[in-house]
Amino acid sequence: MRTAQIERNTAETKISLALTLEGTGKSEVRTGCGFLDHMLTLFAAHGGFDLSLTCEGDTWVDDHHTVEDVGICLGKAFSQAVGDKRGIARYGNCILPMDEALILTAVDVSGRSCLCNGLTFPTEKIGSFDTQLVQEFFLAFVRNFPIALHIRQLAGENSHHIAEGAFKSLARSLRAALVVQGDKIPSTKGVLE
Repeated sequence: MRTAQIERNTAETKISLALTLEGTGKSEVRTGCGFLDHMLTLFAAHGGFDLSLTCEGDTWVDDHHTVEDVGICLGKAFSQAVGDKRGIARYGNCILPMDEALILTAVDVSGRSCLCNGLTFPTEKIGSFDTQLVQEFFLAFVRNFPIALHIRQLAGENSHHIAEGAFKSLARSLRAALVVQGDKIPSTKGVLE
């Protein structure tokens, strides 16, 4: 079973995270940022990952440090759990409808970080959550779990639905890419880095 444990303490956040890739989608997420908790709970559920995550952050400043640092830790956890990537499918994609929103994600677990983000939010906030933090989360994630992540918004008028569609679609793309289907490194180079 592929698992990871991450502890990260800075002057801005204190994070404890446990991840199991072959899980049942159960999660316990408490970051102090309600919208992020919601996104990560559905991310775990739709990816079939078990996720335990607590964060004490300086949310009195704003949610930026919490969102970015949680993205860093989740990326590190995926990287640790996947290891040398032996046997994984490597590629995954999903087109996911969330009411009027339609989001496409595609991932390559290549060992190279790349984010191509095509989300356009019609509002600056979802409740008290800054929509620009969605990109900050994905950037932190791919910088610490070096994958190519493409996100395209094919339709969408509601900011909440657009963000939710992106997190769900990413989870399903990762689930497909991380399936173990053999014992070889899925690259003609023999390494993924």
